[in-house]
Amino acid sequence: MSNYKVEFSPAALRGLKRLSAQERTRILKNIKELAYNPRPHGYRQLSEFEKLFRIRVGDYRIVYSIKEGILTVSIVKIGHRSKVYKKLG
Repeated sequence: MSNYKVEFSPAALRGLKRLSAQERTRILKNIKELAYNPRPHGYRQLSEFEKLFRIRVGDYRIVYSIKEGILTVSIVKIGHRSKVYKKLG
């Protein structure tokens, strides 16, 4: 399987900076895995946004899109499950 390039939106980078070092490490590990498999076990397509997906990492969510033509995973937002879906799109 080809490796995907991973890019971060400014909102995703802000969300990453707000996390504790331990949570940040867990999130980044999962993001690295998205480069090899952008559709891992447990991923879900967001019902309100057909081009967005999410994976769970404990109480946190990584919201991302997949650009198949250019093999890119775009991390849109990272945050706690209670807040991450607000102001999407």
